[in-house]
Amino acid sequence: MKKLNICFIVIILLIAFSMQSQESFQVTKTGKGQPILLFPGFTCTPEVFSEITTHLSENYEIHAFTFAGFGEVSPISFPWLPKIKKEIQSYVIENKLKDVIILGHSMGGSLGLWLASENNNYSKLILIDALPAIGALMLPDYNSKTITYDSPYNQKLLAMDSLTFTKMAKQMTQGMSLNKDKHQQIVDWIVQADRKTYVYGYTDLLKLDLRKAIKEIEIPVHIFAATHPYGKETTALNYQKQYQNLKDYKINFADGSGHFIMYEKPQWLRDQIETALQSNE
Repeated sequence: MKKLNICFIVIILLIAFSMQSQESFQVTKTGKGQPILLFPGFTCTPEVFSEITTHLSENYEIHAFTFAGFGEVSPISFPWLPKIKKEIQSYVIENKLKDVIILGHSMGGSLGLWLASENNNYSKLILIDALPAIGALMLPDYNSKTITYDSPYNQKLLAMDSLTFTKMAKQMTQGMSLNKDKHQQIVDWIVQADRKTYVYGYTDLLKLDLRKAIKEIEIPVHIFAATHPYGKETTALNYQKQYQNLKDYKINFADGSGHFIMYEKPQWLRDQIETALQSNE
């Protein structure tokens, strides 16, 4: 009986250790120079930046992140996004990174704003179609405190069969990118994602409201915003409202581009990023 109890305790400890040792991201490092943390958007892998990183790695040290539950990276427990943020802070310290630039798309940009709002040791933020509170744009009467994991919509997504989920992903992708040649890649990333991470991780993102917190950011912020589907005037108004507490930032609009600007205006985006990197502002 005593041996059984010991075995049971050992098993519990092994499970606990396994859960504690789960990493919230994997990083691929290329190039040498000033470090850039490269954060993809929700469900995406760093491949979304492939044309950009090939060029940047000639002069910068690129740390390309794939977040837990996406690509080939195993999922972790929840809350998901706060764990990622905390472990990135540790990653920067443990790797003794200095003068760090953050380059993020969509959720990756929101994550960059979160990190910079808590620590101004970063040197620059470059954001591609990213907002401090995506939920405020998407949900009427937005209140981050009312958003929970256990919602009817989340339960519906979790129960959805793979065929229906893939169909939904295809419909969503049509609105996110006007480059039809890239639609299948975006769909593949969505379908490949761990389903619970897709559902509860996005809930974490919707709960994130940094509109007040960004007033603490002191470093230069460069934003590149897509104008599709709202049009430039409405897009500009949305960004103005969301970023009204940010002391100083520069914003350029990718006219007629969807959310995946790197797929629709690749040369324009590369030029904009290069200018932002070289700017002292």
